[in-house]
Amino acid sequence: MADDIQLPDDTEDFSKSAYEKYAEQEDVDPRCIPIKLEAAVPEHEAIEYPEYPEHDHETWKTLYSRQVQQVPGRACKEYLEGMRILGLQADRLPSLRDISLTLDEMVGWRVARIPGLLDTNDFFSFMARAHFPSTDYIRQPDELEYTPAPDCFHDIFGHMPTLTNPFFSKFFQYFSQVFLRVSDPKEIRQLERFYWFTVEFGLINTEAGRRIYGAGILSSPKEVPYSLSDAVEVIDFNPERIGAQDYEVWHLQPLLFAIDSFEQLESEFRSWAKQKGWDA
Repeated sequence: MADDIQLPDDTEDFSKSAYEKYAEQEDVDPRCIPIKLEAAVPEHEAIEYPEYPEHDHETWKTLYSRQVQQVPGRACKEYLEGMRILGLQADRLPSLRDISLTLDEMVGWRVARIPGLLDTNDFFSFMARAHFPSTDYIRQPDELEYTPAPDCFHDIFGHMPTLTNPFFSKFFQYFSQVFLRVSDPKEIRQLERFYWFTVEFGLINTEAGRRIYGAGILSSPKEVPYSLSDAVEVIDFNPERIGAQDYEVWHLQPLLFAIDSFEQLESEFRSWAKQKGWDA
């Protein structure tokens, strides 16, 4: 461990995630309160396509058309290739079942339709068995610029294209399996931070320049240009350093981390997990 890496202070409250702390505030959007599943949810071929009102398709079209213009030259090639593979279109909301069939054929992943923001253990339990938990509802027309709650635009446009990459999907499943083995609150927070600064807000260095792979950036009209601007401090990938870096959920991110490849992401996370005793 480098001398300048500072681990979280022992006085910090590690018992709750950022979303759980937010849920304790007044006037909280109920969609932002994590829920624990009490019954099985539809998966893969059992997922039915909802009868969306026309304004939902219009919302998807607006979001998709705006965002798809931002990602060329900014998103990593693996993400752009995933967009091509999934065949996402602007005219109508995609079918989670169809996406699940494609992911299963490509990398052995499937989709599970969930009702909203999940309890952390439920969330990673799906991904530990290579199932991506996705909502099938979309934000309201008055939330085009920002929604504090998860929706299928973030899940589909942000996450699923990169899942078609075998190195990334392999890392994602392994990370989830590791997360479920950890019980110490401090170590859980370290892993949540690692997830935030990789899966949600990760950058990658390429021969063509720095690119985006994090879903939280790729699905946000403000984060895409901001993340690659001089306003953001970018730090070289270091799992221990990432685990020590706190963050706030509802602000543009002033500090990000850049990997050199998805192979590096997986291999160095595996090494860190073994060093920490998380690799059973």
